[in-house]
Amino acid sequence: MEHVDVPELRTERLLLRAWRDDDRAPFAALNADPVVMEHHLSTLTRAQSDAAVDRIEAIWRDRGYGVWAVQPVDGPPFVGYVGLAPADFPAPFTPAVEIGWRLAADQWNRGYATEAARAALAHAWTALDVDEVVSFTATTNVRSQRVMQKLGMTRDPADDFEHPNVPVGHSLRRHVLYRVARR
Repeated sequence: MEHVDVPELRTERLLLRAWRDDDRAPFAALNADPVVMEHHLSTLTRAQSDAAVDRIEAIWRDRGYGVWAVQPVDGPPFVGYVGLAPADFPAPFTPAVEIGWRLAADQWNRGYATEAARAALAHAWTALDVDEVVSFTATTNVRSQRVMQKLGMTRDPADDFEHPNVPVGHSLRRHVLYRVARR
C-alpha cells in the first residue's frame, strides 16, 4: 500500500489517524452489519469494503483530505471513520466538501461521531481552503441528523434533494442537506 500523508488529529478521547492494513477486517465487519448500514442501499462484502478503503486512501492522496480511521484512546484500535470527502455527484450544492461518519454500532451513543467531526471541521477551516462544509443523509437517518445539529449545521428543507446515486422510488432516495460555514 502506497504511503499517504494523513495528519493525525487528537481529541480528548479519540485519535483520528491514517488507515492501516489491520483496519480492513473490522471495517469489513462494520460494513457487513445491517444495523450500521440501515440507511445505506446494502451491506458490503469484504471485497467491497476493501475497495472502499482503497478509495479513501486515493482521496487522501489526490485531494489532501479525507476520512480518518477513528481509534478511542482507551478502546479498540479501530471503531470506524469520521472525516471529509468530496461530494461531486450532480446536485444543486455540488461540488462540495462533505463531512461524514460511520462507526460500529457498539460505539454509538458515546458522542464519538460528534467529537471526531468537530476535530475534522476544525481541520477543514484551518488546513483547507473551504468556506462551507455540507452533510447529508437519508431523511430516515435521524441519528446522523442529530450529529449534524450538534455540530451547528443547519438545514433548509428547500435544499433537501433526491440523491442521484439512489434508485428512483427507493425509500432512501430522499436526502436532507445540512450546511455549516466557516466562522
